Amino acid sequence: MCSIFGYCGTVPDMDAFTRGFVKTKSRGPDDTRIVDTGNGILGFHRLSIMGLTPSGMQPFELHGSYSVCNGELYGFEKDREMLRKKGYTFASDSDCEILLPLYFEYGTELFARLDAEFACILYDGRTGEYIAARDPIGIRPLYYGYDATGTILFASEAKNLVGLSDRIMPFPPGHYYKDGRFICYSDIAKTETVCYDDTETACVKIREKLIGGVQKRLVADAKVGFLLSGGLDSSLVCAIAARESETPIRTFAIGMSEDAIDLKYAKQVADFIGSDHTEVYMTPDEVISSLEDVIHLLGTYDITTIRASMGMYLVCKAIHERTDVRVILTGEISDELFGYKYTDFAPSAEAFQEEAEKRIRELHMYDVLRADRCISVNSLEARVPFGDLAFVRYVMDLDPEKKINTYGKGKYLLRHAFEGLGYLPDSILWREKAAFSDAVGHSMVDYLKEYAASQYTDEEFEEKRLQYTYAQPFTKESLLYREIFEKYYPGQAEMIIDFWMPNKSWEGCNVDDPSARVLSNYGDSGK
Repeated sequence: MCSIFGYCGTVPDMDAFTRGFVKTKSRGPDDTRIVDTGNGILGFHRLSIMGLTPSGMQPFELHGSYSVCNGELYGFEKDREMLRKKGYTFASDSDCEILLPLYFEYGTELFARLDAEFACILYDGRTGEYIAARDPIGIRPLYYGYDATGTILFASEAKNLVGLSDRIMPFPPGHYYKDGRFICYSDIAKTETVCYDDTETACVKIREKLIGGVQKRLVADAKVGFLLSGGLDSSLVCAIAARESETPIRTFAIGMSEDAIDLKYAKQVADFIGSDHTEVYMTPDEVISSLEDVIHLLGTYDITTIRASMGMYLVCKAIHERTDVRVILTGEISDELFGYKYTDFAPSAEAFQEEAEKRIRELHMYDVLRADRCISVNSLEARVPFGDLAFVRYVMDLDPEKKINTYGKGKYLLRHAFEGLGYLPDSILWREKAAFSDAVGHSMVDYLKEYAASQYTDEEFEEKRLQYTYAQPFTKESLLYREIFEKYYPGQAEMIIDFWMPNKSWEGCNVDDPSARVLSNYGDSGK
């Protein structure tokens, strides 16, 4: 991970800019550089992952134009060779150095060409204008706001802009900004043509594309590790990586000291794939004492995101403190594509597809945000194989009649794609899903609820929650999270569209807690 900041015009208070920029130093602790473009400022905090030499430091400059990018551009070597043939030269092995030459050659069409997870800001010295863009899923973060004079600002995190802009909003994924407008270059959730591949063909393609997504993300000049919960998604990522690696991969799992469900299953997977496995335990005191820090680093009040971040933050903290791993592969985005426990209640295939589209478009505010912040605050870089663009496009295009759970088992296509091939034991491949926020120990969620309940009387809860008209808190836990959020991001609740909850309009999903544990179909999950 790195941190980028663009103040796209005259900077009235350089000290305020610096105070804002330093808030995300942990995203890029290796080096910092701020460049005056002559019409504003670009800043960059570096975490060295590709092209580790000083020549890979950003902002990059070319003929009076500048660029900063937080991202990984997969297969960039091919584009770099093409650009060399056109006469461009390169000073580093950094993938991001190709952005300015590509912009000179293709203009804003370059963004649709990229196979990448990225957020970037370009200054075109020829025209004096700024261009910014974000990947189609929003895996890499980017926010924007306007200062008192109307100058637009872009930054990796909302916390960079607090105090500089009255209204901070997430940069829309799959868009670029130019000439004062946000223009969509890729709506990855939208299906142009439905794919009617038969089940076996679909499973082969799912397997091949996921393997390809993992392979790309193993390429790094820094050391790579893996988060392993013992659930299907992270286990598949680890199993594929183990087959692709000449030496044992390094896996990390976390659980509550009392009832670490995940640790049991993660160890089964680690033993099966032969990984170098590390277990991390967290205590109730650690969970409660970390809560405010976690909400501050996340920049959200969403219940699901916060619960699921507790374990991820603490395991990444341990990785940072105890190892030299710098890149982390995770299992996010599978649920949005193949279904949650609650999507078993979808009344039709069309409703399932609509829900998937909604979840993919909003991912950058929930699971993707969680993974980015928990990992980057610990000076690590997150990579998400299930977010591979070719993989996501294929699964989204698949006939929803094949994706809806008519099999008696959620995520059937993903499971069947790896069945009988020795990647995972059947006991893991076909085990019922358990939500990460629950599976690190059902007691963790209970501790958080009990702590929140102790902070308010019933009367105080009713009085305080009514102060908020947008995304109004509906439990004591949600009120506690909102009050902490407002302490660090006052008046910025609209950065998050709403609470992540099951679709309340579906029968069986009108619940007041986002945990899958409250659903009637939870069954043996997490046992």
